[in-house]
Amino acid sequence: MTAAQQKPRTPSLSTQSPPPAVQLYGAPAAGQFTGAQGTNEDSVGTFNGGSYRISHRDSNSLLTLQLAVGCPLTAKPGVMIAMSTTMTLRGHVSFGWKKLIAGGEMSMSQYTGPGELLLAPSVLGDLIVLRLDGEQEWKIGRDAFLASTSGVKHKYQAQGLAKGVFSGEGLFVYKITGTGLLWMQSFGAIIKKDLQEGETYFIDNGHLVAWNCKYEMERVASGGIISAFGAGEGLACKFKGPGTVYLQTRNLNAFAAQMKVSTASG
Repeated sequence: MTAAQQKPRTPSLSTQSPPPAVQLYGAPAAGQFTGAQGTNEDSVGTFNGGSYRISHRDSNSLLTLQLAVGCPLTAKPGVMIAMSTTMTLRGHVSFGWKKLIAGGEMSMSQYTGPGELLLAPSVLGDLIVLRLDGEQEWKIGRDAFLASTSGVKHKYQAQGLAKGVFSGEGLFVYKITGTGLLWMQSFGAIIKKDLQEGETYFIDNGHLVAWNCKYEMERVASGGIISAFGAGEGLACKFKGPGTVYLQTRNLNAFAAQMKVSTASG
């Protein structure tokens, strides 16, 4: 048989199956990841007597408010950037032993429309708004309050010695009730975590902004107790659902300590 008469060979097909795809243990499938939620989009809304916009998120956030004639707004002292000349500003002093012990604000700024009002956090961080319907009760850190409409009520509430010492929020936190809008500030970005019934979640001390569910202090480090506390991660806040927790991505105390070390080292 000549070479021209030979039939071309058909390449043999391998019957060996391809190797299985590598899959990380516990990794969710694509498109199914769920977890803590954040945002850098503008937040716009209205309330009785005004409107608001949160912009320049999430590390240089700005709250712009438009208030109608006679519309009041309460804000933390020192957070105003600018306002219309038609606005009225008055200081309201409220002394209390809880505030004195907690190092809280003894006064609040009362703004009354008409006009525009610009507010911003005192540190690099974000802003978030909660709309209260009269049935909710929130706890927020002593440094988280920025501003609120007239129907929102806030007072200091003791949270126990262990929480006061180790949570990073002090002995007293704000208890928030009533109806209206509450604006909160953070150091760093704000993350929202929704917890289902019975679900538990650890949040390190110094990262709390607001919560409407219970928590306890619990040890989370796996090493010895001395090394755990030396690493600063011996105790954390253990939340249990149902409820929602807002947390901040930066710890102000840790940042201040780092700045002190950097300054000392030149």
